[in-house]
Amino acid sequence: MNGILERLVIARTLRVPVPEGGPGAGAAAARQFDAALMSAGFKLSRDLMERLSGMDEGAVLDTAVRVLATVRTMAGDHVRHNVYFRRFPRKVPGTVEFWARCMQKWLLDPVSGDDVRRAAAQGALNLLDFPDYGRYLHTYEEMLAAHDDLIASAKDRVTVLHLGGSLDREIEDLYVALAGSVTPLDAADLEALRLLAEHCAGGRQPDAIPVRENRAVVNLARLNAGLPLLLDTVTDVLRLACALSDGDVTLAEPTRFRSPRRPLRRALLAGLDEVVRDSPAKLGDVGPYREEWKRLGERLHPHEHPAYPYAADVFAVARGEKAARSFAGRVEVLVGAGDVAGAARLLSSAPGMLFRSADRLLRTAESDRDRDAVFEALEAAAGGASGRVVLSLREHLLNRLGKPGRARVFANRLGRGAVVPDARPPLGGDVRKRLAALLDGEIARRLPEAGHLLVDPDVLDVALPMSGKAAASGLGVLPRGSMSPVEGELLRFFVYWKQARHTTDFDLSALMLDGDFLNPAWLSYTSLTQVGGAHSGDITAAPDGASEFIDLRLGEVRARVIIPQVNVYSGEGFEQVAESFFGFMLRGAEQEGRPFEPRTVRMKSDLRGAGRVALPLAFLRGDDGRWRAKWLHLFLRGRPAFNQVEGNRVTTAALVRAVAERRYLTVRYLTGLWASKGGTIEPWDGGRVPDGPVTFVGFERPEGLHEESRVFTPENLRDIVPA
Repeated sequence: MNGILERLVIARTLRVPVPEGGPGAGAAAARQFDAALMSAGFKLSRDLMERLSGMDEGAVLDTAVRVLATVRTMAGDHVRHNVYFRRFPRKVPGTVEFWARCMQKWLLDPVSGDDVRRAAAQGALNLLDFPDYGRYLHTYEEMLAAHDDLIASAKDRVTVLHLGGSLDREIEDLYVALAGSVTPLDAADLEALRLLAEHCAGGRQPDAIPVRENRAVVNLARLNAGLPLLLDTVTDVLRLACALSDGDVTLAEPTRFRSPRRPLRRALLAGLDEVVRDSPAKLGDVGPYREEWKRLGERLHPHEHPAYPYAADVFAVARGEKAARSFAGRVEVLVGAGDVAGAARLLSSAPGMLFRSADRLLRTAESDRDRDAVFEALEAAAGGASGRVVLSLREHLLNRLGKPGRARVFANRLGRGAVVPDARPPLGGDVRKRLAALLDGEIARRLPEAGHLLVDPDVLDVALPMSGKAAASGLGVLPRGSMSPVEGELLRFFVYWKQARHTTDFDLSALMLDGDFLNPAWLSYTSLTQVGGAHSGDITAAPDGASEFIDLRLGEVRARVIIPQVNVYSGEGFEQVAESFFGFMLRGAEQEGRPFEPRTVRMKSDLRGAGRVALPLAFLRGDDGRWRAKWLHLFLRGRPAFNQVEGNRVTTAALVRAVAERRYLTVRYLTGLWASKGGTIEPWDGGRVPDGPVTFVGFERPEGLHEESRVFTPENLRDIVPA
């Protein structure tokens, strides 16, 4: 178990827990370790190198084995990336030429006569019938032999691993950070929290667990450990029941409830009974999940436990045997009657709901008096709303300019995106300004004193992570809406997948558009050499894993928008395969090397989503000629099978355009508020860091920072969001 937790610590913090081992002469082994890390794009910090150099050589080598396995997985180098065209990106044939060659070999193959006659009778040819199509025709070793070694470049990625504390301390710190996060976690971090909570249930706990999903995971560990539960709503109990059945604690997907053991049943009913006994009005929360409560009641048998009468009321409400008007229903009655001021006063007792309803209340208000009442309620309740909700409303205001033809983009918890016209009445300019000033003041009040703020300018356009679900897990991944510079002459995308039980075909494609998101062209298995690039070839099954690549020389690309996408052509989806991930590499014009070189990987993210078409990010060329990445983390529903870039190009273009034109709150916004509080802001150019403690915000922690410094990097950027 400790090995799994150590990997979690390294992958999520880039800190190596203090290795165990006595003193010794480990300098030579430490240098070898560092050299091996460099091949994967990682490096030991100065402090970590010094610590390892003074340790026993055997302990250093043991540490190296564990850490190397972890970082190679982080970069996608834990699997073998073969390509269909052995010399890719060189000697990739044109599509028609390639298909003709495959067909010729098929026609001349003495064992395929029956297939040829059947195809001739049907009047159709199937690429999958060609014996040379869709499967590797050479070994991984033969592919490597066809490529030269990578030429090292100063622009290759180097991710520094820092010295951590003891393993127990690092595990505890990571647990407290994840459990106490003020933003929802993605699926991978939620699973990491589950493992950490089991280990840390009886230890140090965060001051608060504001995200309900996190609370459900922690409650599961506390339930199994016999500790008191953290419950203050009936829905907390429902989420815990989902966790107990290995279901979805977000409640987005239905859970198949199991029948828990009698002691666990009693614990759930006792918790439910206490919540309702202390606040009967909370029965109003049952309605939105009425069906889930009915199914859970069939497993808990509340009628067998007369000691918990208030818990029985929950199931009576779910069955319609007892009335309980929901809080939202009471608000709707007031709004429907035109009593906006009354609705605002009622919502003051639920600050989060009030702030989420602010736009509707303000545009519904018909008089200055009603609008003043809404602002008075917002000002009075501001301190009770979470920082994430306040920031979300501030970002919402950036996109409420009332411009005709403007689109709204939505992304649900599963990352599925949709675009609809914005038909809402506009908010008046004075209303927007007044609300913006209120929100800016509240956010600035919550920010800690920054003191000396050291900022990497490249991080200023990174979007604030209001939800972990707006990003996938992986290396170098940024939240949806972030912009980051793309430096390099050669851009290469890759996808890897390994099927679990059924033959599965993923297709990597790239859609190219002009500055108006029109005039599409693409690279795919149906267009192998177009628009200044090359496709590595179509692989149609992945029992042992498969990879596809797209190579683009940015100087030869005429398009203004590049949208890589992964289509599920057939077989298992992104959530059914054994493993799947996407990423991109950047290289200089002089760099050759293998198709996959881990130290040139700038981003690698897991592919886990409910759609059949994945849109991880887009590349946009600005008026200055420079390329930048715009992070999407979106999925399209797609068709059950046979998805192709040609078939979804219109939907993809509309969705990406909506994200590209939407304005996001970024790190620049928060640093500006920090400056307004009198902090000293200094751009960091990669040079020497100040001697005293600072608040550092950047892509990677610099070496030599004062030990009392606060550091915000992509690994913990969620912590920059004020509580």
